[in-house]
Formats: sequence, structure tokens, C-alpha cells
Amino acid sequence: MEREAVTKLMDFYPRIYFACHTRHVTDPETNETLTNNQASILDHLDLEEPVTLYELATHMGVTPSTMSITINRLVKLGYVEKRKGQADGRKVSLLLTAAGVRIKRAKSVLDPERVEAMLSRLSEDERKIALDGLGLLAFASEMEMKSRSLSKSWTRR
Repeated sequence: MEREAVTKLMDFYPRIYFACHTRHVTDPETNETLTNNQASILDHLDLEEPVTLYELATHMGVTPSTMSITINRLVKLGYVEKRKGQADGRKVSLLLTAAGVRIKRAKSVLDPERVEAMLSRLSEDERKIALDGLGLLAFASEMEMKSRSLSKSWTRR
């Protein structure tokens, strides 16, 4: 792997994120304002594919008890559903509710207006090249996540 490519990506990504990230999230139906942390948690959840509280806490670098406090607030607001594990009742799986999906769709880590302004600074050809490149990086990211997930499941056996 070319070290320069790694260095460039690690330099470019935070610059794009800093220039375009959202500052807060408001539910378009209830006007409830979520913190960036709460919204980030929703970004890591899905309507159909459950994630355990422990996995989410570990991924986000907090203790399960700290994550539990935030999850309980999101459950109370109706954005997250908690399910106890069938085999082990101590394991809690998390899923987005329809309201959680609504929030996730209504917001993004990136502010659409800021992204549009950034992209407008590029020519049509430059935009195509940039977006094609990001598409390739997104694909490689998904493959990496699946690979790590598979290797974790095999090491637990």
C-alpha cells in the first residue's frame, strides 16, 4: 500500500467533514432537537439489521453504561427500539424505529447546502471524477467492514 495515499486520505477527509458537517439535528415532525452525539448513534443503527448495545458502545469508544443512558433517551423519544436477546437476555439489540429512520433521512452527517456549495466550486468533469472516487472509497469501506465483521464472527467460535 502506498503510504502517500493513506496520508492524503487522512488529510482530505477531516477537511471535507469540518467544512460540511451538520451542527445539530431537528426532527421535522416533532421539532425535537437532537445532539450531534444522539444523531451519530442513529447513523450507526438500522431498521432491519440489529446491533448490540455492547458493539455500538465499543465502536463509539464509550462504556456500555454510558451508551445505555443515551440509548434510553432515544428509546423514550421513540427513535430506537431495544430488544433483549433470545438466547441471552442480558444482550440488548438495537434497531431504528420508523421515527429513527425519519431522522436519519432528514439529516446527514454532512449539510446538503454546504456540500452543494463545495461541489459548485468544481467543474462538471472535476465533480464526476471526485464523486466516482468517493464511490470507490465507499465500496472499499463496505468491503472492509464486512471483512472485519466476518473475521470477528469466526474468532468467537
